[in-house]
Amino acid sequence: MNENSIQGFVKSKEWNLQYIIEGQGPDVFVIGSALYYDRTFSKEIRKHCRMIFVDHRGYAGGSSSTKKEDFSLDIILEDMELVRNELGLGKIILVGHSGHGYMALEYAKKYPQNVSHLILMCLTPDLSKKSHELIQSHFQETASEDRKKYFEKRMSKLTEAIAKDPKNAFRIFNIFSGAKSWFDFKYDSDKLWEGIEVNTAMFDHVWGEVFRDIDIKIDLEKIKIPVYLALGRYDYLMPPAYLWDPILPLFADLKIQFFEKSGHTPQLEEPEEFDSAVLSWLKEKKAL
Repeated sequence: MNENSIQGFVKSKEWNLQYIIEGQGPDVFVIGSALYYDRTFSKEIRKHCRMIFVDHRGYAGGSSSTKKEDFSLDIILEDMELVRNELGLGKIILVGHSGHGYMALEYAKKYPQNVSHLILMCLTPDLSKKSHELIQSHFQETASEDRKKYFEKRMSKLTEAIAKDPKNAFRIFNIFSGAKSWFDFKYDSDKLWEGIEVNTAMFDHVWGEVFRDIDIKIDLEKIKIPVYLALGRYDYLMPPAYLWDPILPLFADLKIQFFEKSGHTPQLEEPEEFDSAVLSWLKEKKAL
């Protein structure tokens, strides 16, 4: 975080949804963890866009609820709308990375009047059993031997690491599975997760059940706005990109772009290329 940023919280029942705002330009609303995404998007992009990083309940303090009904997709979307209203935002450029892409996509369907452009990053059409099987086979068949060996070495220490700090199991898993996450497979992402609260029950339900069963094709025709889909060539957390093939024609206005030296986080792994590509697209689509 930077001294020029505006920071605060929006209260949704017991949850304290953090936001961090920095930059100049059109409003770009990034759903997920305010802290994590503030750390992964460049300073350069903030010269062109006002970046608004916002928590969902899985990363918010104030409640330790484990009730599934507190983490329904509808409630997550309502929280996003609550924050947008509380911050006095008009139409937003909405960004969803990884599983947060489903949140962004479904918000754009539910509140089409509030979204001018949609940026989806490093996600697959669903997290079904088939998708998970393809993640494993894709990694085994296409990853380098060095990458696979390093992954196995890290995984062999995962159980012990989680046993020492079970409350942070989700965070620890993300750090230890770096060989699937990053182009530089030995990259240590620990600092990106520093100080971030995680509600494991939320992730178990939303990632393990809601996104397993989601069908993004439903109401996709409601998405009339420009959509940008960014994928990392070395993203082994996701299954092969061909799973998008039957979905792509359903978008009214879609640009898909691969980042050739990125895994799961191109905005951090290739910041210059990412910023240039996204800003060029936003200019083309009359957002800048």
